[in-house]
Amino acid sequence: MGAAGYIAPRHMRAIVDTGNRLVAALDKNDSVGILDSYSYDISFFTEFERFDRHAEKLRRQGDDKRFHYVSICSPNYLHDAHIRFALRIGADAICEKPLVLNPWNLEALAELEAESGRRIYNILQLRVHPALLQLKKATEEDGSGKRHQVDLSYITSRGNWYFHSWKGDAHKSGGVVTNIGIHFFDMLMWIFGGVESCQVHLSDERRMAGFLALKNADVRWFLSVDHEDLPVAARTSNKTTFRSVRVDDQEIEFSAGFVDLHTVVYQEILAGRGFGIEDARPSIDLVHSLRNAEVLGVHADTVHPLALAVAEKR
Repeated sequence: MGAAGYIAPRHMRAIVDTGNRLVAALDKNDSVGILDSYSYDISFFTEFERFDRHAEKLRRQGDDKRFHYVSICSPNYLHDAHIRFALRIGADAICEKPLVLNPWNLEALAELEAESGRRIYNILQLRVHPALLQLKKATEEDGSGKRHQVDLSYITSRGNWYFHSWKGDAHKSGGVVTNIGIHFFDMLMWIFGGVESCQVHLSDERRMAGFLALKNADVRWFLSVDHEDLPVAARTSNKTTFRSVRVDDQEIEFSAGFVDLHTVVYQEILAGRGFGIEDARPSIDLVHSLRNAEVLGVHADTVHPLALAVAEKR
């Protein structure tokens, strides 16, 4: 579901690479020629109602015909509705981030999951990245009791189209902190423990910055979709994305291998070890709090340097 979107091809590749068949696809847009890379026999629909009818017809034809998994790559605000659809037709749901926009929606999904006997899985692919697994292990084995200092910077350039799409509508995407930040927040809490306190220093439609006190780390973070926020070195080399996680002044290199992580997550799901509702809950709680937090300004000692640079430009 959401076959024309940016992330859908990674799911398609994961389906095929794990030895499964992509049998049907849905998107209101018909620019889905990518489907031919995987099969010429994929049923395609631009209307949910017809997709729903097709799924129900297959369900009634028996276990070998029905949808076993529904991969959800639709806009964020539709995720919970499409998860409910998957459970209703007797399929497990594999959903992109965020699982839902608001924490209270998780309760209803947990009840439906229990009633249906099916599973809801979330794509938290940074948890299977080798470099981050190594960092988590090293952190857990460090018996010094040291409180780590972390700087998270993520800038991914987006043009004017972004703000005319659902992604630029905070009511549909959850804004920058949800749309591009939730994976990183999940990763940081997974490694360094839960949130003790949080602050927001900067917030607009293009960027957000703040501070997290986690159980074992202090985190300054900066997120942006504005090309002008890229470091000079990145802009002069025509890079469109800058991704950096520094732990105790040491850069953690994890840029390589991003494309294949969805396949690893699918392998984990098929082995019964996928990430479920409770895995997703802490990051959903956090980004909801950040979206609704008071913006304190950039005068705190804990402000991210890139947030200061933005403020100086203004």
